[in-house]
Amino acid sequence: MGTQLSPRSARVIDLEARRQRRQARRRLIRLAPELDGLEMVYRLTSSPDTLYGMPLLAWGLREDGEVVGLVAWMESLTPCQRLDDDDQGRFVGYRDPETEELFEAAPEHKLMELEHAANYFDYEETEQVTLIQQLPEIQGTHALCMDDGDAPWQLKQVFGWRLYSDGTIEALLADERRVEETPILLGDACLYPGHSRHRLVYFFQRQIANRIRQEDPATLEALALMVMPEGAPDA
Repeated sequence: MGTQLSPRSARVIDLEARRQRRQARRRLIRLAPELDGLEMVYRLTSSPDTLYGMPLLAWGLREDGEVVGLVAWMESLTPCQRLDDDDQGRFVGYRDPETEELFEAAPEHKLMELEHAANYFDYEETEQVTLIQQLPEIQGTHALCMDDGDAPWQLKQVFGWRLYSDGTIEALLADERRVEETPILLGDACLYPGHSRHRLVYFFQRQIANRIRQEDPATLEALALMVMPEGAPDA
């Protein structure tokens, strides 16, 4: 004997719409620069007993109220919590190098700063993606830019970061042909978002960029392994 069906109509659950709403709640809506030297701490599987530190570039407030530290990592300005890879590193927490304190959540003063700023700069939502905020780059971050075809890669200094209304963040690079004044500042016409011109953009801290410029053999070998397309034959 079959099971009697409920007279109530079945509810259709739109999983994709639910996923999009959840992602929207986690989008970044405000940035604050890290000016006191706080660091991200991470661990590599190859040396599990060793902790590594990397200066935080900024803090970001998500729409759901969470505050996350941000570092220029691989191809984006990345929330530290996304570092969850055996080879590249796993996020452990934040560190104050002055006190050597290790903590898991953003400090209270950054939470208050971002919340107050987000309330003050309360932008009206629009259907089109709009520019929300710009931050100057103060750590000497560089971008390795690669284009399609046989075009040579370029190592370019990052001059700033743009936050857009959809939560994406773009690095600002300079078109040297359009530089009219130095030093280059936010708002200069020579600046452009990296991914608007380049197929791939990888970020490096200043000391690594200097090693690339100096053609350090070990650095160039590691760089070649990183940027080599998957499945490409060895030379």
